[in-house]
Amino acid sequence: MSVAGQAAALERLDFAVAGGDGDLTAALRAASLLVTSELDGQEDAQDLFAVARADYGKLLGALYAAGHYSGVINILIDGREAAGIAPLDAPSRIDVVTVRVDPGPAFRLSEARIGPLARGTVLPEGFAAGRPALSGVVREAAVAGVGGWRSAGHAKAAVSGQEVTANHADATLAARIALDPGPRLRFGPLTVTGEARMREARVIKIAGLPEGEVFSPEELDRAANRLRRTGVFRSVTMTEAEGIMPPDLLSVTATVVEEKPRRFSFGGEIASFEGLSLTGYWLHRNLLGGAERLRVDGEVANLGAQSSGVDYTLGVSLERPATFTPDTTVGIAAELGHLDEEDYQADVATVGLTATHYFTDALTGRIGLDYEYAEGRDRVSGFLFRNVSIPVGVTWDRRNDKTDATAGWYLEAEVKPFFGFGTTGSGTRSTLDARGYLGLGAEDRFVLAGRVQAGAVTGSALLDTPRDDLFYSGGGGTVRGQPYQSLGVLLTRGLIDSRIGGTHFLGAQMEARARVTDRIGIVGFYDVGRIDVGGFGNSGDWHSGAGLGLRYDTGFGPIRLDVATPVGGNTGDGVQIYVGLGQAF
Repeated sequence: MSVAGQAAALERLDFAVAGGDGDLTAALRAASLLVTSELDGQEDAQDLFAVARADYGKLLGALYAAGHYSGVINILIDGREAAGIAPLDAPSRIDVVTVRVDPGPAFRLSEARIGPLARGTVLPEGFAAGRPALSGVVREAAVAGVGGWRSAGHAKAAVSGQEVTANHADATLAARIALDPGPRLRFGPLTVTGEARMREARVIKIAGLPEGEVFSPEELDRAANRLRRTGVFRSVTMTEAEGIMPPDLLSVTATVVEEKPRRFSFGGEIASFEGLSLTGYWLHRNLLGGAERLRVDGEVANLGAQSSGVDYTLGVSLERPATFTPDTTVGIAAELGHLDEEDYQADVATVGLTATHYFTDALTGRIGLDYEYAEGRDRVSGFLFRNVSIPVGVTWDRRNDKTDATAGWYLEAEVKPFFGFGTTGSGTRSTLDARGYLGLGAEDRFVLAGRVQAGAVTGSALLDTPRDDLFYSGGGGTVRGQPYQSLGVLLTRGLIDSRIGGTHFLGAQMEARARVTDRIGIVGFYDVGRIDVGGFGNSGDWHSGAGLGLRYDTGFGPIRLDVATPVGGNTGDGVQIYVGLGQAF
């Protein structure tokens, strides 16, 4: 195969692999430094000469990785073998580089032995006699063998001997790996280096390394993740000591680099019907030297909205990690706000306590105790709601990317019992948000994404339930193409018809995403929502919307532009436009 060069110093790069194996050719080209240099427009002859000499090793490694151990590699610079040119004789001009690879036969494993192995060790499936002799599989087997012993507490397990013999006559490879488990060890003390504003005692507390317990690489990873989760540190490295403390203790050093203590951020989202929403926050990561996070949030929403006024909220929260357990964060929060919706206006306030527990990196649970207050007026009368609630929630996030997922799923559920004072009812508000993602094609260039939302208020009469606990449908978070919160429940009180949120909500969003280039993607979507009172499908209505979207990948999340129109229901007409950062869900 021949590819014309772009550089003035290189007219042509010829790259040929004997045998015509397309996969092997692609692997060799991907490994080749010369191919990379040509694509990058390398022009300097001295640099090209150095790259050509280094390419022997790169191509040989690619052959071994594919199971070819008797290959022949020729790299000719204007007809001369690059390996035979002395460095002081490096050419001042290079016109043609020719790479010729004869991979030889594909080898198979005649023997695949490793031991001793810890109980429960799982070796690569390809590490067995008769299977292709891929060098990577041999390395994976050694790593798995050592990892099995480390998981059993043998922190100093290592490869003590390795014999890999190639038989070129019958194209086979014999691999024999000996392991030394070493002694079973326990965690010793944790020492900390690199901390500046953080107190060392708090670093040790947050890491939660179980001193005196049997060594576990999983526990070591958990300790590092706990420190990273605080947001205080730019980097965290856990290093095991070289020596063993008598009788069987292994000390660990946590090397940390702290982030700047303060951070602020601004964001915005705009929709044709809902107007402009602006958000921002100021954060102190380490208020008292123990990773206490003080955060002040503000939001102004619905600026220029077609059917409602401006909403605004201001909140402050303080969280402390490693409270009660290394995986438990406790916080206090307060929020004040004003809601100017199409159906009512209200001044609202909330103050509460929250405890969040991290069961794993993907699974978290939380419980809170909140006091909620709302005073306002709808089209018919004034209202005053006061209640104490106990929200209990769980989040299970198995997405491969939080802002642009192509695989995995996300589940968030909350049950919030509330106990009202005065005219406020008592009951339970439950919500569910489930999302799934399926990537298709090379590099997941096509993605099918789906979302199901559900909510219900039980035990409290409709008019006795706080207005912001009721459910509406319509807008970017539920049904695109329909106006914001356009679907609710129509009531007649006295001689006045008014609208209010429902006690039950069901919604679904479906998207087909396709990447046109590395940066640009297009999306087709269909959304549907339903609002009811007294039960799902009981006495309510539904609506739906559909449209097309454009995505531009910024590197930290896609910019989103969606254009949608109603396709079902009677709550809206015309085109709605939505602009924001990140996928819709």
